[in-house]
Amino acid sequence: MADTSRRLLRLLSLLQTCREWSGAELAERLGVTTRTIRRDIGRLRDLGYPVHTSMGPVGGYRLRAGATLPPLLLDDDEAVAVAIGLHVGTVGGVAGIQEAALRALTKVRQMLPSRLRHRVAAVERAVVTLPPRYSAAVDAEVLTAISAAIQASETLRFDYVDHAKATSRRRVEPHRLAYWGGRWYLIGWDVDRADWRTFRVDRITPRTPNGPRFTPRALPEGDAAAYLRRSMEWEMWPYRCRLLVHAPAAAIIGRVEGVVTPVDDTRCRLELATDSFDIVAMVMGSLDVAFEVESPPELADRLRVLAARFTAATGG
Repeated sequence: MADTSRRLLRLLSLLQTCREWSGAELAERLGVTTRTIRRDIGRLRDLGYPVHTSMGPVGGYRLRAGATLPPLLLDDDEAVAVAIGLHVGTVGGVAGIQEAALRALTKVRQMLPSRLRHRVAAVERAVVTLPPRYSAAVDAEVLTAISAAIQASETLRFDYVDHAKATSRRRVEPHRLAYWGGRWYLIGWDVDRADWRTFRVDRITPRTPNGPRFTPRALPEGDAAAYLRRSMEWEMWPYRCRLLVHAPAAAIIGRVEGVVTPVDDTRCRLELATDSFDIVAMVMGSLDVAFEVESPPELADRLRVLAARFTAATGG
């Protein structure tokens, strides 16, 4: 009986890899006959696992989603990962899921064997989880509605409040959701503006029903993360500054949020996007390196004003 139970757990683990297995493949993996595999599949179905069988010469078995949630098999590392993920989820940026995450975490803790409970407890005691500094919580139902529209390739209709508090009605072909810097963003094709746009999800109020289906487009960068980084770190800001820094690129990369391009062994070019030249002055002061302003000229003018102010403050 113990051998049968172990074999069923191993079989279930294989089926949970989300691929289709032939009976011969499963029999080879488990060291049994295909007849035994058929019997074990029947046992799993009796336990509530929806194992689908496809017929024919290339047919096989796969685990599909069911109407109920049967027991879930996790190995040690997976169980610890789920527990830690739920612990972090109690802080996250989605309104309404913290309580559900806490309930799920309590259930997972109760099911963990002692050796794993100690591992999870050690992490929870050692880690202080703080919400992002600029977090903007979104409604879980809004995230779900947007995700469903992405999955179905249906045009979203929603009211949007921009950074200036102006409200507009949008029709957008949704492409991806991204969580970055404590905020959720929707990346999509704005139908009326015929261009890609990025929207903060906490400023979206969906309208129903959704619009017509669409054929998904390819993102300009070919990657949602790369497009979001470029649009958020560069295009959305009113001022774009280029500076020639008298330091190797390796000495600047990682110390500032900007684009660093090597010029030679001792110099690099730094591109910063901002809504204030004073922030650029603060950033360059913190780097403590010599630099030259390449553009825009307004940045050089502002630095002269600040330089005179600081000189006067020292009695110079």
